[in-house]
Amino acid sequence: MKTDDPPGVGRLLREWRQRRKLSQLDLALRADTSTRHLSCVETGRARPSREMVLRLADHLDVPLRDRNGLLLAAGYAPAYRESPLGSERMAMARAALRTMLLRHEPHPAAAVDGMWNIVDRNRAMSVLLGFVPPRLTESGGNVMRLILHPEGLAPRCLNFAEVRAHALGRLRHQAAATGRRDLRDLYEEVSAYPPPPGLDPAPGPVDPTGIAVPLRIRTPYGEMSFFSMIATFGAPADVTLSELAVEAFFPMDEETAARLRAFASGGGTGEGDGDESGAGDGAGAGDEPGARDGAGS
Repeated sequence: MKTDDPPGVGRLLREWRQRRKLSQLDLALRADTSTRHLSCVETGRARPSREMVLRLADHLDVPLRDRNGLLLAAGYAPAYRESPLGSERMAMARAALRTMLLRHEPHPAAAVDGMWNIVDRNRAMSVLLGFVPPRLTESGGNVMRLILHPEGLAPRCLNFAEVRAHALGRLRHQAAATGRRDLRDLYEEVSAYPPPPGLDPAPGPVDPTGIAVPLRIRTPYGEMSFFSMIATFGAPADVTLSELAVEAFFPMDEETAARLRAFASGGGTGEGDGDESGAGDGAGAGDEPGARDGAGS
């Protein structure tokens, strides 16, 4: 076999099993097969049926994109479509995303894909992104880059070390769990960003009184503190849909809630950063961001 030949399905299944820290016996019992047959599949001495590939992938919690890859490696057609978010097939999903984003007002929320690229957002996200250089928000922007880039949110993040450690930990775990090279590359990129001047990137002790790691940010409307929740589609059968999520931000205190309400009503004062109070002028760009990338078509 040439060294540049693509890996066979057996090798890929073995890698997924090892990634999930399962023995052959563990997986065989879960998938209702024998360890002998599983061993033969992993070593290439037996070709698994299409049903067996899908069954093993299910018990290994393999993402839909990679299930298609396993099927192709075994000589079968993919089982899951990958529909562009702007396609007619995804119209109901786009509508669901837009409804969630709009209903979350006046609090910020953004829809992201599997690489943390923002595909849609509500107007309130301008509270966080209104002062970020436009080049970082082109085509929506990338959450990890926006958080960690020295010209993004980092200089205004009042607990940058905590937020950086949490974001990198989340990205590292996701890359390890999925085995995606593009996520590993993203992790390598953003983890190498230098911290803003005067900020120590080493995280301190976790606050035992908190309910979540907050995002404490200095905005043109005053200091704000948020925690976030992630929502995903249930039982997706499309690759694109399986990788979409909504990150919704909630105020950690009443001061933040009041400033968000003031922003929504057009009463933002630019408290604390009067020289940049005009950053809110671009907030309207978030009204229909899907129009830029097809997500809201």
